[in-house]
Amino acid sequence: QVQLVESGGGLVQAGGSLRLSCAASGRAVGGSSMGWFRQAPGKERDFVAGIASGGAGTRYPDSVKGRFTISRDNAKNTVYLQMNSLKPEDTAVYYCAAKNTRWLGGTDPATFDYWGQGTQVTVSS
Repeated sequence: QVQLVESGGGLVQAGGSLRLSCAASGRAVGGSSMGWFRQAPGKERDFVAGIASGGAGTRYPDSVKGRFTISRDNAKNTVYLQMNSLKPEDTAVYYCAAKNTRWLGGTDPATFDYWGQGTQVTVSS
């Protein structure tokens, strides 16, 4: 089993930055692809970033491309999401997720095996 704990959320003004962290425990996740999702009230959980086990393969939806960057430090069993140029529409609970596969593959939430409890990000206008 893998436990994921997100941190780094908070309140920031539009145009600001935040860095989210996702610390994994239970087993090493160096061989797992990882992702970040977000969910706003009344909306579905949306994919915002993904990274393959080796770190070379990353993927983003158009809504965050060029503003968000996912990275990982396998030695620390941690994945990060750097968020720049934040907008009010980025406000949501952000979740970290892991797959039991090296390659990212699909980005549907149902394809991820482990989830954190989420961290709130609020962007004020």
